[in-house]
Amino acid sequence: AGSLAAAAEAAKAGAEATKAMIATKGRASRLGERSLGHMDPGAASAVTVIEAMRIALTG
Repeated sequence: AGSLAAAAEAAKAGAEATKAMIATKGRASRLGERSLGHMDPGAASAVTVIEAMRIALTG
């Protein structure tokens, strides 16, 4: 349970860190500088999946 909680927190922190990055791959790459300040959708969905796993496995 502790490991899943730590993984969820790390995923949230990583997803938040993508707000400071300029997208260079994927659909957002065409936005260039305008992608700054927006969370990467893949990172956001990974947080959702990890949180769902944590909830399902720890009850």
